[in-house]
Amino acid sequence: MKILVIGSGGREHAIVWKIAQSPKVEKIYCAPGNGGIADLAECVDINVMDKEKMVAFAKDNAIDLVMVAPDDPLVDGMVDAMETAGIRAFGPRANAAIIEGSKAFSKELMKKYNIPTAGYEVFTDSTSAIEYVKKGTFPTVIKADGLALGKGVIIAQNLKEAEEAIHDMIDGGKFGKSGARVVIEEFLTGPEVSVLAFTDGKTVKPMVSAQDHKRAYDNDEGLNTGGMGTFSPSRLYDDAKAKECMENIFLPTIKAMQSEGRPFKGVLYFGLMMTPNGVKVIEYNCRFGDPETQVVLPRLKTDLVEIMEAVIDERLDEINIEWEDNAAVCVVMASGGYPVSYKKGFEITGLDNVGDLTVFHAGTAVKDGKIVTNGGRVLGVTAVGKDLDEAIKNAYAGVSKISFEGEFHRSDIGVKKY
Repeated sequence: MKILVIGSGGREHAIVWKIAQSPKVEKIYCAPGNGGIADLAECVDINVMDKEKMVAFAKDNAIDLVMVAPDDPLVDGMVDAMETAGIRAFGPRANAAIIEGSKAFSKELMKKYNIPTAGYEVFTDSTSAIEYVKKGTFPTVIKADGLALGKGVIIAQNLKEAEEAIHDMIDGGKFGKSGARVVIEEFLTGPEVSVLAFTDGKTVKPMVSAQDHKRAYDNDEGLNTGGMGTFSPSRLYDDAKAKECMENIFLPTIKAMQSEGRPFKGVLYFGLMMTPNGVKVIEYNCRFGDPETQVVLPRLKTDLVEIMEAVIDERLDEINIEWEDNAAVCVVMASGGYPVSYKKGFEITGLDNVGDLTVFHAGTAVKDGKIVTNGGRVLGVTAVGKDLDEAIKNAYAGVSKISFEGEFHRSDIGVKKY
């Protein structure tokens, strides 16, 4: 089989790495890819949003399966474009990807089908939104309705912060069209857990659990980022929680999307919070999470290509998905200044000294034959172990061998007990 993976980050590197292990695969392309992906796949310089060029490339190169990894092209209808051209594609169509593309849609879906989530209201004018928060309690959560690269969520501690966030989004165009409509939610408390699930629109098969560290610095301090590291499994997500989520959240969500005429096929990401009143949904993503993918896929025993084909053909119920009985930890090595501003182009050294660890490239490029930094999150150093403690130790041993100018990372990935 010839497979095309669309995307360029650490998630895509992990996906390409897993696909490359399948005996079914003879050739992998990645568009646009990055410096690390280039070791496993032929990188093609096509923008992830360019449907016309992607379809033409897939046709010209007799691609058997296209895996669309990022949210933007999914929401924009990349899978629809491939299917219209007669090309098999993995991922939700645009009418299902809206579950991530519009927070207002997903909140209204949950309300309609009694899926547990935080109380909320939706606003398109700042005056009404500010009047609403004045009557509420703090902290409160203010979200841009559309996609905002993981940065469109503000937790306002007081009225001043709430007013500022609302004005920035609705009146100031901070997130463009994505922030023209805002969702204001009650602030929930409790530990967060991520569960990704394969689904063919009817059957849902959850993956092993993971927990992400969003804040830039140790002890969950600093700005929110796209993720500074992650670990799997969660120390909190046990069989009882898994049963509760399957009955109250996972199956009801798949059935709700089916009922709405928007069957969801692909990977559905459930961002969950374990509140004192049970598990509630914080958010849905319409694809593999990043960096959760970097710890979930290393634990997958079953051929990922077989699973993707079963999802496309709506026969996921026939596949037995198996997982390793171990743990995985991913530590993100980032550019100094991330997530605000940072410089690119610094040479990365030590990548050949990490032994049998896996280093997933998130923001790298090849320049004059050398791997250089090309993003905020640069590398995801991933290790497995018999348990979380061993995996943490192995991951940080790898981190200590790699360096580049301005590099920083958290030193407490995986140690959360809550």
